[in-house]
Amino acid sequence: MDWAKSFQHAIDYMEAHITEPPDYARIGQEMHVSGFYFQKIFSILCGIAPGEYIRNRRLTLAGNELLSTDAKIIDIALKYGYDTPEGFTRAFTRFHGVTPNAARKNALPLRSFSRLSISISVKGGSSMQYKIEHKEAFQIMAKTQRFVKIEDIVGRKDIPRFWADCHLDGTVAYLSQAAKKDGVLQGSIVGMCTEDSTVVKDFPYSIGAEYAGGEVPEGYALFDVPAATWMIFAVESGQPQDIQALLHRVFSEFFPASDYKPIGTYDLEVYSPGCAYGQAYDSEVWIAVTKK
Repeated sequence: MDWAKSFQHAIDYMEAHITEPPDYARIGQEMHVSGFYFQKIFSILCGIAPGEYIRNRRLTLAGNELLSTDAKIIDIALKYGYDTPEGFTRAFTRFHGVTPNAARKNALPLRSFSRLSISISVKGGSSMQYKIEHKEAFQIMAKTQRFVKIEDIVGRKDIPRFWADCHLDGTVAYLSQAAKKDGVLQGSIVGMCTEDSTVVKDFPYSIGAEYAGGEVPEGYALFDVPAATWMIFAVESGQPQDIQALLHRVFSEFFPASDYKPIGTYDLEVYSPGCAYGQAYDSEVWIAVTKK
């Protein structure tokens, strides 16, 4: 299926079930990706997390209903996912700038957050360096930190601090020394987002290196990366904003025009040996793909 159309189908499903608790696993099925990967793609392309989009749409629809019907405010609150009038009033006031009672009593104008319609265009005139390589299965030994919000993963709000901590406590130095030098990653340090299907309330981000064997120290875990075809994109630096800019181009420009689509498993940020995260040097983004 066309990349943009499948993404639009996922958004249409969200809208059709806007008053229900979001089931990201089911929404992701519309794109043939996991719920975690859908949230990641949505946040990269749209600039906001899907949870924020749903919240804004609910408050928009609640405002419309408040002004155009005689429904009780408590009933509107319950319909759009708020258990108490107080919680609904706080959210409504933050979004619209007025309380529900004041809006209805005075017929005040309210804020509107429109339904999202995806239009992904293929742009020309700029280059994107990439290569396609098949890699056999390998293992990554990594230290993981969990983040409560998908925007913390995608927007890199807290990840630079995690990297800084891992430099200061010796994690990166240890991984650089312990990394398999003649393996798939050639001794590189990696940052990776992985989905944990056993936990739905937070998101893991790991810093690791290819496992060379031996004892796995306390605080580290092994990740089995299956054999896959990888789309490998060059990044001009390791700066988080440069990686995010590249990912936006990859999902908005490259995949819509490509014969490949992401599998939705491992995405890796690959930092060459001897490089310090965040400094100006060449790095790569690896995305596991399959033919459309």
